[in-house]
Amino acid sequence: MSTFPGSPRLLKGGIVVLDPVSAMVLRVIPLQYNPDTLTRTLQIKGVGPESGDRLEALRLKGPPVETIKVEAEIDATDQLEVADSQATQSGLHPILADLEVLVYPSSATLQTNNSAASSGTLEIVAAETALTVFVFGPKRIAPVRFTEFSITEEAFDTSLNPIRAKLSLTMRVLSVDDVGFEEKSGGLFMSYLLAKEQLAANSKPGTLGTLGITGIP
Repeated sequence: MSTFPGSPRLLKGGIVVLDPVSAMVLRVIPLQYNPDTLTRTLQIKGVGPESGDRLEALRLKGPPVETIKVEAEIDATDQLEVADSQATQSGLHPILADLEVLVYPSSATLQTNNSAASSGTLEIVAAETALTVFVFGPKRIAPVRFTEFSITEEAFDTSLNPIRAKLSLTMRVLSVDDVGFEEKSGGLFMSYLLAKEQLAANSKPGTLGTLGITGIP
């Protein structure tokens, strides 16, 4: 007798951190639970009416500015039940810190800049961060920059380590307008756009009849 093979394997969304020069994977940060909703906003880059040229009305200046917002939950309860050493000693601190350091310059960079400033260097070069890639299934892999990151810690253990928290991540997709075509992030964006175009090509077209019309006047 055959038996039910069980639930299908659930893919996890998350962040992949790459070296911006070599494109080597530095680390993978999966979300513990996939968010129930994912909000995407596309700000269109059209040619505005201020140009005064009516022929420009249908032109696009470049890819839209796409913003992705996810809200996710993390919980150390399961790990605490099995006495996981990391969860017992630190709760969610390591997981939260793994995400938080993505929006900080490294301590080494801050020390170097401080030393340069103390020695009279006039120009301090802004720190280059790692390249972050948002992955939400194989059809959605986009280079992103975090623009807003909030954490709500909701429960703590006896040592005041957070053991349950909600994350709100807002990310801007980096397009070729932001990074150019030659960078790894530019190539990732082009793959992201090509995936959209392939999905759109597979969409079944409707008919004018479904709209209640026989033609466009």
